[in-house]
This record gives sequence, structure tokens and C-alpha cells, in this order.
Amino acid sequence: MYLRRARRGAALTLCLALLVGPWATAGCSAAADPVHRSAVADGPSASASPAARTAPSVVMFLGDSYTVGEVGVTPEETYAAATARLLGWQVIIGGRGGTGFVKTTNGRDDFLGLFELQLGWRPAPDMLIVSGGHNDRRLPPAEIAAAARTLLDRAKQRWPGTHLVLMGPLWGNGAPTPQVLGVRDALQRLAGRLGIPFVDPLAEKWITGGRAGGNASRYIKTDGTHPTPAGHRYLASRLAAGVERLGLAAPVRETP
Repeated sequence: MYLRRARRGAALTLCLALLVGPWATAGCSAAADPVHRSAVADGPSASASPAARTAPSVVMFLGDSYTVGEVGVTPEETYAAATARLLGWQVIIGGRGGTGFVKTTNGRDDFLGLFELQLGWRPAPDMLIVSGGHNDRRLPPAEIAAAARTLLDRAKQRWPGTHLVLMGPLWGNGAPTPQVLGVRDALQRLAGRLGIPFVDPLAEKWITGGRAGGNASRYIKTDGTHPTPAGHRYLASRLAAGVERLGLAAPVRETP
């Protein structure tokens, strides 16, 4: 569902943990199963059986149109929502299309501004995944890294026990430009300095080829940029496998 605060912006709260695993009910399993089966079939398998705990992990995402959706793809169809279905998370999705760590859509709402409007006032989640950089590619990498540092420092200060994960730019084909590679490199170095796990869709070649070949012909829209619904399910399978490798498939917020 789409939760909207009248004076503080909007965040998308999708409580999807009830759609999978031991929490499944007859009313929701039909919605969950196609996403799970498609994602596993399209990419590396990801276990949907997180470590035992009294409640599913609460995970927040912050990002651009890849994360929140765009024309033809609803928030419930994005890779963020599909990852939550795979891993049994309760998920809150924040962000806005066209934005980035520095890039804004109206002169004020970059990722830091959107974090404050949509996420930062909420109770601390178990994990925050920040995904972006695509829309920042025409800006100096050092400026992007500095803005990302401010955002991550703010999140750590606000939620000391929350796990943070930084995810580099997504790209609509297998040949990212030198500009976007520069953004990726700057964010990766920052994550290393801060000791934050970094997920790198470009190095891992989540998307290959272009419209004439590779998996982009199946998973990317004709705009050459945005994933199709099937593409989002595929990206979710890659991210779910990635967070499993990091030991964060069932994150639990640490007690400060």
C-alpha cells in the first residue's frame, strides 16, 4: 500500500513478509508464488527461509525510479518489493524517480531530503539499502561520494543499530558509460572507507547485452533504461543472492 503523510512527503510501505514462507496465507500465496518462481528461474536462487526470529526483518530501501517504479511498473512490482517477497521481509520503499545523491527533481529533493521526508522519522529498521547513482552520472564523482557520505552518516546517527548496505548504479545494458563507472567507483571506495557492504550490479553483470542480445532484450524496456516487471523480478533474485552472501538475508538491528 502507498502511505502518504500529508505534510511530510510519501513513502511506500509494502508489508510483504506475510506473502512468503511460514507467514503465507491462502489469501496471499497466489500473489507471492509467481514472483518467487519467476525470480528464481531467471537468476541465482535465493533461499526464502531466514533465521528464526519472532518477527520478519524490517528493511527500508531508498532510491530512484529503479527502486520506486515508473510508468508501467508499480511500487509493488519493483525489485525492492520482489526482494522482500523472496526473503520474507517487511519492506518500506522510499525515494523518487529522477533523483540521486546529488540530483534533484525540484531543486530540493535529493536522497538526503527524501530520507528525511519519507524514512528518517520512522522507527529504526533492521536494515537500510540505498541504491542509486544512475541519475548522478553527469556530476563529479567526488561530489556524489560526499553527498552519499552525508546521507549514510545521517542514517547511522539516526539509527545506530541498523545495518546499512550501499548498492551501486543500475544500467540498462551491458556497456555502462565511463561516467556511470566513475560514479560506481566513487561509491565503492566510500563504502570501503565506511566499512559498509557494497553491492555492485555493474561488476556482477546483472544486465548483459542490449536490445539485440543478452538478457537486456528480455529484462529492459524499449527505453533502454528501465526494467520490465520480469526484469525487476530478475534483479530481485540477484540482490537476494547478494545479501545472502553478505549474511544479511535476515538482518536484525543491533542494540547500540
